[in-house]
Amino acid sequence: MAPIICKSALEAVSLIQDGETLWTHSMGATPRLLLNALAQHALTKKDLTLLQLHTECAESLSDEKLKGHLRHRCFFGGLPTRLLLQQGDADYVPIFLSEVPKLFRSGEQKIDTAIVQVSPPDKHGMCSLGISVEATLAACQMAGKIIAHINPQMPRTHGDGFIHYDKFAAVYEASAPLPQHPLAASDETSLAIGNNVAKLVRNGDCLQMGIGAIPDAVLSCLNGHKDLGVHTELFSDGVLNLVESGVINNSKKKVHPGKLVTGFALGSQRLYDYVDDNPSVIFMDIEQVNDTSIIRKNPNVMAINSALQVDISGQICADSLGTRIYSGVGGQMDFIRGAGLSEGGRSVIALPSTAAGGKVSRIATVLSPGAGVVTTRAHVHYIVTEYGIANLRGRSLRERARALIDIAHPDFREQLCRETFDMWGLSV
Repeated sequence: MAPIICKSALEAVSLIQDGETLWTHSMGATPRLLLNALAQHALTKKDLTLLQLHTECAESLSDEKLKGHLRHRCFFGGLPTRLLLQQGDADYVPIFLSEVPKLFRSGEQKIDTAIVQVSPPDKHGMCSLGISVEATLAACQMAGKIIAHINPQMPRTHGDGFIHYDKFAAVYEASAPLPQHPLAASDETSLAIGNNVAKLVRNGDCLQMGIGAIPDAVLSCLNGHKDLGVHTELFSDGVLNLVESGVINNSKKKVHPGKLVTGFALGSQRLYDYVDDNPSVIFMDIEQVNDTSIIRKNPNVMAINSALQVDISGQICADSLGTRIYSGVGGQMDFIRGAGLSEGGRSVIALPSTAAGGKVSRIATVLSPGAGVVTTRAHVHYIVTEYGIANLRGRSLRERARALIDIAHPDFREQLCRETFDMWGLSV
């Protein structure tokens, strides 16, 4: 059955009724026009639940007037939802990113309506989820109905993210620019961290990394490498620079050799132009991208992630500041475990040594009360700050403490030594 062709975004979302559970396309493909209309429509409805990962430019749905009408249920927190999560006005679901599609496909999490942003249909009637497949493909497969914003500016990408036009219940077509994230400027600290991480990267490694100043700095330090591959959640401009220079050619991969595998892209218009109709870049279902059994099939996987806080035993907090939810579990453990099982694989947690303008050490004797352990101390391998590299694999608590204190900010090392002795009786 052909979809209802709507003259406005509000008309499209008017199909949503009281009590529905909704999924929104996420990351750079966040359907901003439909979500702004939903913020208006939801005021006439009650008990709506909006499932989501990180969303871009969706602040309209955080209006306090929507309380009682719409509640966010977040698998990952971001700028539009962070304050709501910290105030208890939204719900946080800790879950590995690889398991979000499983949650939908098993029926454990119902979805009444999926709200997406797609490319125009091709001659076969197929629309593309474009720069963000992540868990949205699974949501569309299981949703009772799909409401789509057809955007001529959405790149048509290769891989898993195709949906036939006739699968949509309603469509609204309008041209709108996609959110952009230019390369972060590297400061002295992030560049020092980048150089330290780059020392651990070997020619022929298969990389996974995120977005932000530190991943961008790491990528900028890899120009002297060769034959790197990419199998990652996120494709960014820093990766693109290495692709264009020939450093990344994906020649050593065993899973999709010669292809760059990703779940979503977020960056500049140059990046979006590059992935448009580019068969060398495959956008896959995140259940596949982040599947540990698939990740480990590539040799020499190098997983590079970040954290908010690390304790002296190697526990990694990456989703909260104490009890205040900041982001989410995401795919960190998917890739750290996959890298650990990969032949020659390694994983890195890279972070600045301090926070709050140098007033707080990110390396702490114990995690802040309520902090979420995303990566356990049994999984952690390398920790990197601007002051060096700590290899924790196979190390005792005392050895870990010594290695981590050595890469903490010098202003906090004496205090960390004293607290470690008081806590464990260990002289480090």
